[in-house]
Amino acid sequence: MSIWSPTSWREKPILQQPTYPNKDELNRVLKELENYPPLVFAGEAQRLKSQLADVVEGKAFLLQGGDCAESFSEFHADNIRDTFKVLMQMAVVMTYAGGVPVVKVGRLGGQFAKPRSSNTETFDDITLDSYRGDIINGVEFTKEARTPDPERMIKAYNQASATQNLLRAFATGGMADLHQVHKWNLDFAHKSEVSAKYEKLAQDIENSLQFMQACGITSKTYRNLRETDFYTSHEALLLPYEEAFTRKDSITGDWYDTSAHMLWIGDRTRQLDGAHVEYLKGVKNPIGVKAGPTMDPEDLIRLCQTLNPQNEAGRLNVIVRMGANKVGEGMPKLIRAVEKEGMKVLWSCDPMHGNTIKSSTNYKTRPVDAILTEMKQFFQVHKAEGTVGGGVHLEMTGKNVTECIGGSFTVTEEDLSSRYHTHCDPRLNADQSLELAFLIADTLKEAKK
Repeated sequence: MSIWSPTSWREKPILQQPTYPNKDELNRVLKELENYPPLVFAGEAQRLKSQLADVVEGKAFLLQGGDCAESFSEFHADNIRDTFKVLMQMAVVMTYAGGVPVVKVGRLGGQFAKPRSSNTETFDDITLDSYRGDIINGVEFTKEARTPDPERMIKAYNQASATQNLLRAFATGGMADLHQVHKWNLDFAHKSEVSAKYEKLAQDIENSLQFMQACGITSKTYRNLRETDFYTSHEALLLPYEEAFTRKDSITGDWYDTSAHMLWIGDRTRQLDGAHVEYLKGVKNPIGVKAGPTMDPEDLIRLCQTLNPQNEAGRLNVIVRMGANKVGEGMPKLIRAVEKEGMKVLWSCDPMHGNTIKSSTNYKTRPVDAILTEMKQFFQVHKAEGTVGGGVHLEMTGKNVTECIGGSFTVTEEDLSSRYHTHCDPRLNADQSLELAFLIADTLKEAKK
């Protein structure tokens, strides 16, 4: 059996990586990144793993959400703040209406690289490298922009560092205080049935806080009322970057990827003999693996054995992304295989990636109805199997975008062009995200009966 090291992935076959034309420049950048401070600490990743262990047992729920792909051009404190606010709104809906604590993990502070179905794109007889995310190359269709540039990793690190810093301030500096529950509403949030439901819930929480205050329990005396734990995550795709932030914990001697609290492997890079599985099996962060309709039960078992050999609750998150109306066929066999082996995994639902379509107006979009359907089916299957549907994994934003069609405040195909800002895949906006949160809360409440 080969010995794992932060570089052992380099001996394995690898997919979805750019080809850098200047290897000397690449090595110089990676050497520089190795000397940069970590973005997260081992103790924080350990705390997240402990909280995710509660999710596995049905004592908590995982909310993981954020941008499809962060970009350099849209980097702004207001965008980070608004995504944080929406995640806080969703979490409070699930906690208060659903009756369980919510573990909050952002898809931000490092979610820059994207897998692509093709290495190249062709327009007007010109063929260039595909856009792989701002950490690798530029979205503009020019040879200069599309040429992979190692220097972009340094810019990505600086942006991730600033994002992490701001998120820590939001989580502990007063914005997460439950007394701010009304102020989490975004200025553009539509006056819809969903926003009215949220306002009523916020008022109920405020009334409860007043009662607690009368009993001497305030945000000054009780940390959980004024602060929250908020973690970051991204797909561990660009392995040279991840390797540069693989550091040994001085207390335990274990290796951690300090670029994020939690990492995951995508559906395109989960090969058992591949570099991505090799890399993530050796770091002690909580990790996820995407499971699409092609996931074979035997492959999933082998992945669980490789990525979580100690069968540690909270270590491994299986993120199911089947598509609406495929869950009932594809998921039960995976659950039964895992249950038969007695493996402790966290099951979460990614209702986004299996429901992407091309609109009649030629925009890539996702119908909210299909997203809601996949979520419902995910929980129905778990109820039938007697297992725990523990989390949700969403591509969403706090911005007022029109990228996913439908929802209670209907976005039509004709509306898509008005505020279609994504650099990659379509995201839920604030209203649509909140609508989903109420559905999940109702499901959690039902499960407790």
